[in-house]
Amino acid sequence: MPPSRFLLLIALTLPRAVFALATVQPVPVPDVMRSSDFTVRVNGVPVDVAHAAASYEYVSFSMTGPAQVEITAAEPGFWDAGVDIEPWRLGLRAARNGQTIRFTLAKPAKLSISRPRDFLNHAKMLFLFAIAPPAPAPSGPNVQVFPAGVYRQSLNPKSGDTLYLAPGAYFFGSLNLWNVQDVKVLGQGTIVYDGPQDPNNDEGWMQKPDWHCIGAMHAHNIEIDGVTCIVRSRTWSIQMKDSTGFVYDDLRVVGGNPGNANQDGMDWLGGGDTIVRNAFLRASDDVFAMQGNWDGYSEADMLRPGHEVANIQIENSELSTSISNVVRAGWPQKIYNSHNFTLRNSDVLHAGIGACGQDFALIGFWGAQGASGDHSHFRFENVYLDNWYSLVQLEQEKPALHDFVFRNIWALDQPPLTASTLSGNVSAVTFDNVKYGQHRATQDGDLPLESWGGAQKAAQYVEPEGPVASFTVNPPIYAPGDKVHFTAAKSPHARYIWLFGDGTTAQGRTVTHRFPDADGTDLDGRNGAGRFRVMLHVIDSVGREDWAAQGLVAVATWHPADHEIAALAPGLEWAIFPGTWTELPDLTKETALFRGVAANLIADSHGFTRYATAWDGYVEVPADGGYTFHLLARDGARLVIDGIEVAKTGPPFAQVCTSTGNAMRYARGSLGLHAGKHRMHVEGLHSVSEGTPRLLWEGPGLALSDVPSAAFTHEAAAVTAQ
Repeated sequence: MPPSRFLLLIALTLPRAVFALATVQPVPVPDVMRSSDFTVRVNGVPVDVAHAAASYEYVSFSMTGPAQVEITAAEPGFWDAGVDIEPWRLGLRAARNGQTIRFTLAKPAKLSISRPRDFLNHAKMLFLFAIAPPAPAPSGPNVQVFPAGVYRQSLNPKSGDTLYLAPGAYFFGSLNLWNVQDVKVLGQGTIVYDGPQDPNNDEGWMQKPDWHCIGAMHAHNIEIDGVTCIVRSRTWSIQMKDSTGFVYDDLRVVGGNPGNANQDGMDWLGGGDTIVRNAFLRASDDVFAMQGNWDGYSEADMLRPGHEVANIQIENSELSTSISNVVRAGWPQKIYNSHNFTLRNSDVLHAGIGACGQDFALIGFWGAQGASGDHSHFRFENVYLDNWYSLVQLEQEKPALHDFVFRNIWALDQPPLTASTLSGNVSAVTFDNVKYGQHRATQDGDLPLESWGGAQKAAQYVEPEGPVASFTVNPPIYAPGDKVHFTAAKSPHARYIWLFGDGTTAQGRTVTHRFPDADGTDLDGRNGAGRFRVMLHVIDSVGREDWAAQGLVAVATWHPADHEIAALAPGLEWAIFPGTWTELPDLTKETALFRGVAANLIADSHGFTRYATAWDGYVEVPADGGYTFHLLARDGARLVIDGIEVAKTGPPFAQVCTSTGNAMRYARGSLGLHAGKHRMHVEGLHSVSEGTPRLLWEGPGLALSDVPSAAFTHEAAAVTAQ
């Protein structure tokens, strides 16, 4: 028998999991880094779990084919609230069995795995880095190879050096690139930085060796491939001062600190000429930041002109932060110029919530208090938004921000939590195919966008070129196992790829699908209704593409409308409970001092500045179907329908810098509701922030929108205002 046929016979007779072992090579983790919070197996092979920073863990392994991933949480009931696997555009969904989840990974990817909408600084998160096998170690007179092991030292290469950090090599220190050029740092090693910075103050801006995971000063022509940076102290993770010619490939950065601040992912202080590709960055501040200089916080430091930052390209990367912007540029009083920045083909897994002088966004440009400089040619193209806050916040006093283009921005499953803004000397801001779900923004109100101070006519909306992704669903009501028909709008010479949110896919302009259960994409379906994130990807013959997304609810349990109601009147009853709570209290144990009726979620606080409000009445559901309710609030809110808690926002999250109050928090939930009136109860806390809760809904034939006042009624015998 020929050897090839003999090997094939062995492969066919071996158990599938055993034969798959050869495709996985775990990266070893030393005892000092090992974590027991999760147990991970890939194709049956145990993979060491490493502790990164804060409450983040990670695993790394190389793979050459499909992988079956199994993750067991040590904490009992850890996955009971659901499982969120990002990037969402991959269409991954886990199967859950108690504390264990399983899913299939078709090819290398960098993933964030957590519970739905739980991604702030105290969240327990697991990052999974499935990567291609490492290249062999190079050789030559200026090459230094570091095999697997623990090294208590920093790396200080000289000009012309090549360092190879083998998988399993862990350096507790920094990579210092000080006044060097033509340096390469290769391999799949790890640098763990835990410096002496004050955890309660910002000292991370300083430019000195051993102060960052990677620090560069006057460095040029640097290549860094495959390196993992773990950052535990309150310092900027990667800082480049007046440095150029950097290429980062397959970079992984995980940063977290108790202060949840001053831990950017990557900063340019003058310089640029940088390419970042195939990267994963989790930061506790801005993921990317650009300034002309940063020498401290004194008036003289702020007013000192800085060097230009130009020619930065970030692509094919996954970006995550617990606080602040995805991209930050500009700062009050700062004087410098910047040009030619591009972020493309990348996923925003988590954008920071809240504000620092201005709301956080995909890009925040904060050129206030006399800041000056010419900033132009910023491009955001083919960017996928998962958990996010707002799109753009652009402010510049003098002389100008101009030529900012947002092309193919796809928000896949969540509305913006706050409005975008343009302020000051801002012009030529183009929105080209910015889509929320299936809806494309064609005017300021769609984003929404607010402009003032000379920027009123800065925004322009253009018709996209290439295919258009949109689809219809029939029938509008379905239970698990029912056949559902999906039809995409026709685009010339296009391919149609469907991801149904349950881990399955299909191709074709018209397809049918059966949702397997009522658990939803994130396995957080409860009350007998599960929301699936359905996505359509359309690609034409020349590679132009578009995406559309819609949440669809499979209903296993129906909630009947209330037909035994006496006379009704418009609006909702409200009750005011004065108190100095910091989180929403149990209002069943409190006494209301004032009551009344309002058209919607408003109330008369009678001069109190700290209080809780309860609204009661009915919401009119227009047709039978699966409905999703979206709840937004700053200090805390809760929604109950038919006696069932549908949504409750997370605990208050304080804004920083000069922004008062709390960040906007977001929650949602789904129910199967028959047409008619359903009893509704909403609670909202007013402690340090302005405004009342905001309630949106979506359902059969009903696009995501605010629940209108016309849908609210209450029993006519309700008490009048006191």
